[in-house]
Amino acid sequence: MRIEEYLTEEGKSPFSDWFLKLNARAAAKITTALARLEAGNTSNVKSLGSGVQEYKIDFGPGYRIYFAYDGQTLVILLAGGTKKRQQSDIEAAKNRWQDFKQRKKEQKGG
Repeated sequence: MRIEEYLTEEGKSPFSDWFLKLNARAAAKITTALARLEAGNTSNVKSLGSGVQEYKIDFGPGYRIYFAYDGQTLVILLAGGTKKRQQSDIEAAKNRWQDFKQRKKEQKGG
């Protein structure tokens, strides 16, 4: 699988903004989780509806990676967060996924 980050219309990555604020140990755990996801390991993944998935990382405050599949081989990273902000992170991820699909549709001319 290939992993890409969702970008806002301004070209910013909410996932990167979150990731860059993590301490070194947390960043290493997230990087390991992304490598597992890229290798097709979805054992810690659950569907949240509307096409959005949650990858749960059992470390620290309960880190989460929110993503969606664009086709069979592409993963779009939508957000990252912790158990504490889970509901607002899920809502943001779902909104970003809708935005991604809409802009992709518009680029294809329809």
